[in-house]
Amino acid sequence: MTPHPRLPLQAVLFDMDGTLVDTERLWWEAVEHVAGRPLTEADQPEVLGRAVEDTAEWLGATTGRPLDGIARELHREFVNRVSTGIVPRPGAVDLLDALARDGVPTALVTASPRAVADTVLEALGADRFAASVTADDTGRTKPAPDPYLAACEALGVDPVACVAVEDTQTGVASAEAAGCAVLAVPSLAPIEAAPGRTVRDSLVGVTPQQLRDMTGRELRVMTWNLWLGGAMVDDHRAKQVEAIVASGADVVGLQETAGTAARELAEALGWHHHQAGENLGVISRYPVTARFGDPDVGFYGAAGVRVGIAPGLPVDVWTAHLDYTPYGPYEAAFDQLPAEQLVAHEEVRLAQMRDTLGRIAESADSAVPVVLVGDFNCPSHLDRPDVEWPVTKAAEEAGLRDSYREAHPDPVTAPGHTWSPVHPFHEDGSGRPEPQDRIDFVLHRGLTVLGSRTVVAGTPLPWPDVAGNAWPSDHAAVVTTFALPGN
Repeated sequence: MTPHPRLPLQAVLFDMDGTLVDTERLWWEAVEHVAGRPLTEADQPEVLGRAVEDTAEWLGATTGRPLDGIARELHREFVNRVSTGIVPRPGAVDLLDALARDGVPTALVTASPRAVADTVLEALGADRFAASVTADDTGRTKPAPDPYLAACEALGVDPVACVAVEDTQTGVASAEAAGCAVLAVPSLAPIEAAPGRTVRDSLVGVTPQQLRDMTGRELRVMTWNLWLGGAMVDDHRAKQVEAIVASGADVVGLQETAGTAARELAEALGWHHHQAGENLGVISRYPVTARFGDPDVGFYGAAGVRVGIAPGLPVDVWTAHLDYTPYGPYEAAFDQLPAEQLVAHEEVRLAQMRDTLGRIAESADSAVPVVLVGDFNCPSHLDRPDVEWPVTKAAEEAGLRDSYREAHPDPVTAPGHTWSPVHPFHEDGSGRPEPQDRIDFVLHRGLTVLGSRTVVAGTPLPWPDVAGNAWPSDHAAVVTTFALPGN
């Protein structure tokens, strides 16, 4: 199967000083003039990629001079040099022209003040840029993400589908914090390569296609409780394969696998897999490079894998299944228990979640994104504000975000129910409506959510007349599309 393509390149965002024009040297000379001494390598963090006010504050602290006076002098010295000494960086104009021919919007994003930026824009041709953001336009400047976020907002584009071109570590930090892929072309200080970051000596020979190849990839992660392996529905394995293919998922965290589903589904799809115990599994179109957790985990618990999306681009994916008794929605709807008792009765699931979070922490690498999926058998505190459901709260406190609620913040307009497409009424025969709830989740840390949805094929007949259903489960699945860093 073909992996999902990279995101389309929506815009290219250019730093100014040292990236498009050779003003980094002019700024360095201006600071040396105001400081009254030669600058050294140790001074670079206070000078390169910094706003005038930041460098003025640093000089003020070292010289004792008033900040306003230093800032005015820095600005004057720099503008004087810029007005007579602008030189485009090698390859910069050619790249701007090529992007214009391809219809790719560009923006100027600089920590310099508006007066300096406008001087440079005039020299380069202001019509080359659809937007410009300067130190005067945001409350915070680089290394904060605000300038790049402001540029993306002005262009109406998504940061994860943009490439930022930078020459300093400060600028790189700003662009990456905003979610952009980065082409780093160091001017004075070296910059290391990293996931989502490409480093080149110059812009000479850089093409729009090379920038397109840097944008992030899409990764679709699915969670699915197979309902006792699917055995309640005729021809369930073929229907499971059809559902996974239709979902477009790249990685699927499974629960209730009946011991063989992960292997059999992976074989049918031509994928990789990890089967853990009798109940849990992960299947992936990408190679499984590591396995985490107890391989003989019981019916309840968690298991994880590391998948290699591309060289240098791993993602950890965990699947969890938590105990279903006592079931909070029944206690709330049928027994009318108050909030404090509902929370108290979550102790078993909370302990299982804490164990899962501990296992994730043990195997985690700070540079590797994490996805935790599963059937938690409990509601979310994000859906029912009258009850502080502790299981999802614990995951949130551990830094995991709920992808479905990121994509659909309002639980009223988008409830996202996953329990149950085949149980409109309680199965005890009483005729009571079955509480419909969101108990299956795709949580994450370190990724950008592009969208999330629940999935059910067709209109399943209710229990017990389920054998002929096209959907071979009693749960809806959840599929979240993430943007990964470029590589």
